[in-house]
Amino acid sequence: MMYHLRTAILLGVLTGILLFIGNLIGGQTGVVIAFIIAAIMNFLSYWFSDKIVLSMYGAREISYEEAPWLHKMVEDLSRRAEIPKPKIYLVPMEQPNAFATGRGPGHAVVAVTRGILEILDEEELRGVLAHEIAHIKNRDVLVASIAATIAGAISMIVNWLQWALIFGWGRDEEEGGNPLSIVGSILLIIVTPIIAAIIQMAISRSREYLADETGAYICGCPLALARALQKIHDYVTQVPARVNEGTAHLFIENPLKGEGLWELFSTHPSTEKRIARLMEIAKAMGQTV
Repeated sequence: MMYHLRTAILLGVLTGILLFIGNLIGGQTGVVIAFIIAAIMNFLSYWFSDKIVLSMYGAREISYEEAPWLHKMVEDLSRRAEIPKPKIYLVPMEQPNAFATGRGPGHAVVAVTRGILEILDEEELRGVLAHEIAHIKNRDVLVASIAATIAGAISMIVNWLQWALIFGWGRDEEEGGNPLSIVGSILLIIVTPIIAAIIQMAISRSREYLADETGAYICGCPLALARALQKIHDYVTQVPARVNEGTAHLFIENPLKGEGLWELFSTHPSTEKRIARLMEIAKAMGQTV
């Protein structure tokens, strides 16, 4: 409940920024136009996200005959989560990782890399799959698409302002322009996209925490997911992967992660914080930590 509330508040703040700068720069018409354009772009991405991402990484569907144990595991977790069983895909990547995509329950895919099948035991893999199924159950692709639409509209309006300044918008030909309005506009151009990006990343981190929590209850073993996250984290820093930066947020662990990254701009919370929260969940479930 806490993470749903946090997401709602962050989306509200993001929407408030959109309305504020939209009315400041172009009035209600400017806001509506920017929002519609951004919505169309992100709607197409949302509708075809599974096909786009799977194609990008050369993933192939894993048949039941090929890995019946894996299908049974996903089927059991899906039943516990009360959602239809998603398709299962294999990503030919040595880095251990996993992601879920698709527009929601009934149209979803869980993808695992070759590397993750090699390093995790069955209980740990079950925890990872539960996390990805939690993303599907919580409709996180939809949430991310809404956040991207609002942030995209903000970026579009700011770009309009940038071009308007280049071509002399708001200047008084006789007085040479108002320095304060120009300085204010420049500050908006610089600061607004940064704030929007920070909020968008905060929404992503909040949904990761929620998927960890939901996944922990789905699989019934938060400690297994915690162990899996630690293993994946250790390997991600050692085994590089060629990943499109725009899809990094989909993975259970940021595949581009390096040491010293500024968490404020990260799509994922720190692994240490995620593990600590899973430990607390395990204690609440009466499990020995």
